[in-house]
Amino acid sequence: MLLGLALVLGGLAAGDVARRESAVRAQLGPAVEVVVARTEIAAGERVGAGDLGLRRVPARYAPVGAATVPETLIGRRLAAPVRRGGYLGEALIEADRAVAGPPVRRGERAADVVAVGTPALVVPGARVDVLVTRDGEGGAPARTELALEDVEVLAARAAPGAARDEGAERVAARLRVSVRDAVYLAAAQSFARELRLLPRAAGDDRRAGPIVVGQALG
Repeated sequence: MLLGLALVLGGLAAGDVARRESAVRAQLGPAVEVVVARTEIAAGERVGAGDLGLRRVPARYAPVGAATVPETLIGRRLAAPVRRGGYLGEALIEADRAVAGPPVRRGERAADVVAVGTPALVVPGARVDVLVTRDGEGGAPARTELALEDVEVLAARAAPGAARDEGAERVAARLRVSVRDAVYLAAAQSFARELRLLPRAAGDDRRAGPIVVGQALG
């Protein structure tokens, strides 16, 4: 009887721990990768590939403005020193008037996201739709919405790590968007359950309009 009681109590304890871990993961949200310095880099030095590393952190705690694609920083000079393990982003890069800025037009922004997507299809020059899935408020069911359509990909690479759906591929992409959409994507990256990039067929510029699907699939 004592052995049986011990097994039952052990099972209840394990289940309670699993539920607590699941609740913590839900509160923290998905993890994202941000660029950090592997070594101390002095102000004015050009950033080399060996100077950069990636660190996985919960999306809601990722520093604002931290880069997610190391290649966007390689070869550029730092405006301020960075300690080993420090986060790197555009705000720390020295402005060089002789070098052209990001390939965006006035009123546009280059927004970095980490999302579910196929690296072989989400490539520079491709156009994608952005789906955002977020949990409902007050215990309401989650819902997925077509947030942005026909967005140009400026840069992209495979991002290691599975999404909440086990086995799903992830991609770190830089998108050409409006200022308003850049702010929306920054918020979605921090608070939404998942971002997903859907590649569009070449030349397809048709718009589907607002689409929101809930648990009832309708």
